[in-house]
Amino acid sequence: MKRVVAGLIVKDGKVLVCQRTRHQTMPLKWEFPGGKIEEKEQPRDALRRELEEELGIVATVGDEVARIQHEYPNHSMVELRFFVVRDYRGEVENLIFRDIQWAAPNDLPKFDFLEADQTLVRDLAAGKLL
Repeated sequence: MKRVVAGLIVKDGKVLVCQRTRHQTMPLKWEFPGGKIEEKEQPRDALRRELEEELGIVATVGDEVARIQHEYPNHSMVELRFFVVRDYRGEVENLIFRDIQWAAPNDLPKFDFLEADQTLVRDLAAGKLL
């Protein structure tokens, strides 16, 4: 099972969402920034590393707010761990994505999110978790 971390980066009541490029798996889908946990890496350390690589920020990783296991149609399994990030150093810059946007939680369902993120998106839009 692939183990993945993602950050719910919150600023002024909005959450940062990122769109994959055409060349990534599941192209042009929206997601929360983050990535794969490397072997012997702690989840929070993995998220800090990924956010620095993807957005150029040094994040203070907060509480884990959700953990989801999802099986894709090709039978690949993923475990996603979502952490809140309210504080970071540096300015958010798009280093790898097609697009990034700050979105109000109730607007999240308008984005074409990855299948594995759908439950979390619904919960955030309903005012849960944050």
